[in-house]
Amino acid sequence: MIFNNKKVILFDLDGTLVDSAPDLASAVNHMLKTLGRETFDDELIRGWVGNGAQVLVKRGLSGKSVIDESIDPALIAEALATFLEYYAQNLSVRTLPYPNVPTTLKDLKSKGYRLALVTNKPFDFIAPLLEGLELADLFELCIWGDSLAKRKPDPMPLLHVCEHLDVSISECVMVGDSKNDILAANAAGMQSIGVTYGYNYGEAISVYEPDSVVDDFSEITTLLGERDQPHV
Repeated sequence: MIFNNKKVILFDLDGTLVDSAPDLASAVNHMLKTLGRETFDDELIRGWVGNGAQVLVKRGLSGKSVIDESIDPALIAEALATFLEYYAQNLSVRTLPYPNVPTTLKDLKSKGYRLALVTNKPFDFIAPLLEGLELADLFELCIWGDSLAKRKPDPMPLLHVCEHLDVSISECVMVGDSKNDILAANAAGMQSIGVTYGYNYGEAISVYEPDSVVDDFSEITTLLGERDQPHV
């Protein structure tokens, strides 16, 4: 389908614009080594990514996606602190944009679309990551995981973008790789585009019925078409 009369495009970050799993895996394994525990293959850890740092740390301590609820809370706190400290210093060592992301974002911006970032990742990690990947200047507005009282899949961050940029819900489209992105868009009454790569907990993004699904980020340009006048 073609999305008509759109002004603002909202993007998720991890799993949509950038593949951050390799650096997250490094942080998990550093945490496990520090605690004297067994480490795991990057691809296994990739399957644990997508529900936030604390869940990822618990999965690392459990050694599987299903969390061991008997883990000592004190151990979880120690592990989380170790993980976050290491990750903060190694945000973009192996993290890279997905294919065609930088060129497509620049193309959309040049056509007059206003770009917003809506991520559940905390602020402390986002700014240096975007700077390191040279993506920071592309977004008019960024909503972090700790910007508001609620985060995706709650619609609050999406509705906040609409209010802040003074646009209607119908003038926006949400682009993401996970159910949190699509559920948030559905709850806000906003159209959405799902990408088939990324971190969606092993489920096909189509299960959550986004308005359109793409395999390659560059396809978004075709779905959105042209704008008459660039935004100033």
